[in-house]
Order: sequence, then C-alpha cells, then structure tokens
Amino acid sequence: MLEVRRSRAYTRWFGWYSRRQFRRHFHSLRVAMPPGLPKMEPGIPVIFYCNHAYWWDGFWSQLCTELYFHQNLFIIIEQPQLEKHRFFTRIGAFSIDRSNARSAVRTLDYAASCLLSSSPRQNALWIFPQGLIEHVDKRPLLFFRGTAGIADRVLKSTGKLYLVSVVSRIEYLEDQKPELFLSFRPARLISRDQWDGLDALTGHLQESTESHLDDVKRQVVERRLDGFETVVRGAESINRRVENIRGMFRPCKQNESPSGPRTGDDG
Repeated sequence: MLEVRRSRAYTRWFGWYSRRQFRRHFHSLRVAMPPGLPKMEPGIPVIFYCNHAYWWDGFWSQLCTELYFHQNLFIIIEQPQLEKHRFFTRIGAFSIDRSNARSAVRTLDYAASCLLSSSPRQNALWIFPQGLIEHVDKRPLLFFRGTAGIADRVLKSTGKLYLVSVVSRIEYLEDQKPELFLSFRPARLISRDQWDGLDALTGHLQESTESHLDDVKRQVVERRLDGFETVVRGAESINRRVENIRGMFRPCKQNESPSGPRTGDDG
C-alpha cells in the first residue's frame, strides 16, 4: 500500500500545474456549488463520493479543495494507477489493491484514520466507489462497499460524518475544446443512530450519484447553465482565433468609411 507523503510546496505547485493543464485542454471548467457547502462544521470529517468517468478526476478534486474548502485532502487511487503516478501521494493520495483482501481492509482502516486525525482543518476524503473508469452514462452504477466501510469506521469513533455527492461531465458545446462541468450537492450529515448497514448506504450512494448525473446531463443538454460558475477559462482555441481574425478584415458596411459613418456632404 502506498501512503500519503504530503508536501505543501508540491501541493502549491500542483495547483498551478492543474490550472495550466485545464487552460490548455478545456474551453472552460465550470462548477455548480451550493452556497452553504464550503461552510461545513470543520470538526466533522467529510467524504466526497464521485463518479469516475475521466482521467482528470485527481486534478479537479485538488483544485476544488484549494478554491472552496481549504481542507486536508485525502484521495484513494487504485494501486496500479498510483504506482504509475506516485506524485499524487504528495497531494494526499494513497492506494487500494482490491485484488488483495487483506490489503484492501488495511486501506479502509488507513482511510478512517486519516479522517479521524487531529487537525485544525477539516479532513476530507475523495473517493470513486466505482473503482474503475466507466462511461459517464453507464447505468446502473455499481459501487464497491469500501466507502460504506470507511463511513462505518468513522461513525463508530466520532458519531457524525458528512457525505457529499460530486459528479463530473465533459461535453463539447460551441467550441473546439470541451467543457468540464463539476456539480456538488448539499452535504448530508449522518449520525451513528441512522446507520442501516453497508449495503443500505452503498445503495443510497449509487442512487444518489445516478440521479445527480442525470440532472447535470439535462442541464447541459437544455443549456441551463446559469448555476455553473466558470472557475478556469482556457486559452482561445483555433476556431476562436480564426473568428477573431476574420472579424478584423470584414469589409465596411455600405456608406461607411474605415473611419466611421458619413453623416453629410462637406462640399
């Protein structure tokens, strides 16, 4: 198991690097954020559970933490992927090996210990319960029970935990480059006396994520994007540059000189 080797300097660098990559590859990154969500009680740990449709997921989780939450970010990544990209351990990532039951249990214990660790900042775990990258419109979603297992461990110790649904969707709209949409739902505060078991919570997370994804898809298809804030705007793509250049060389309208419209006869 690969554990967290957090570095503040590296985290700051990675924030700069993430923005650079988003500007390069996307027309924009838009976020729908409930107003009260960043004001969760700091002493209660939080689990952000997300769909897993893109390679970019590790990038935007760190960026949103920096922009909105200022928490101690922890993120679980599959062992083979984290072996390839070990730099993620420097921003709070640790690994899970689902092929090894004993190792997987150790990861769940480690995740709970991260959420329960003493800190002036809120501890937050970002997790992708699908366990692998799947198409954004795949239904039904099938979640592993690891998220519920971590919640069980945390609730036994603290009695309270926030759960937050987060979904992502990438679409091509009116630009050569794609748009990245991130949507957060209000936090759900659960307590130990509400615990119904691993299967019940896992089922709730699946249904909540499916409903959330379907809502975002409808918003994008119907172009109802007022609830999304543009947090990163990409560099102009080629099609926008061509349009701007063409606009510079459009012929003047009839009865207009290059210096402006003629309003009368001087002679």
